[in-house]
Amino acid sequence: MNIKLKVLSREINRLMWNTDKTISTAESCSSGRLATLLTEYPGSSDFFKGGIVAYADECKEQLLGVSKELIAQKNAVSEDVAREMVRGAIKLFGTDYAVAMTGFAGPGGGTEDEPIGSIWIAVGSADEIITYHQVGNEGREENVINATHKALSMLRNFLNEDLGKE
Repeated sequence: MNIKLKVLSREINRLMWNTDKTISTAESCSSGRLATLLTEYPGSSDFFKGGIVAYADECKEQLLGVSKELIAQKNAVSEDVAREMVRGAIKLFGTDYAVAMTGFAGPGGGTEDEPIGSIWIAVGSADEIITYHQVGNEGREENVINATHKALSMLRNFLNEDLGKE
């Protein structure tokens, strides 16, 4: 696994170890990489409650509560769906925080509005969700690695800010 991703995972683990807060994941195009990285180190079971790979739209709807109408209107690869995935993961797992990713990693898929390489990332809590739209196609593997790095960076920064408020 990429060393930069391991470093981010370690930083998140260190932030979470001394709290009573919990994290979950909702992943589509990353196929569980976020969950794998968040549980890379011993002690992660103290804060990581679970993750779901909702690759198919039906899974996003049935398991995460993303509305069928929203997916039909906006597409599964959209900021609104990524936000709903965060909300759904928080509710499903009963966590304080969640991180979600949905996108067209490639080589297929994509639309005029969301071409191949377009990935929406959302990180947040019940009170606040931040998003990022990754664009650009560097090939399937690099698209996913870049988005995973960005998602973990966003999560680390979000936790630093949110946990610093307490």
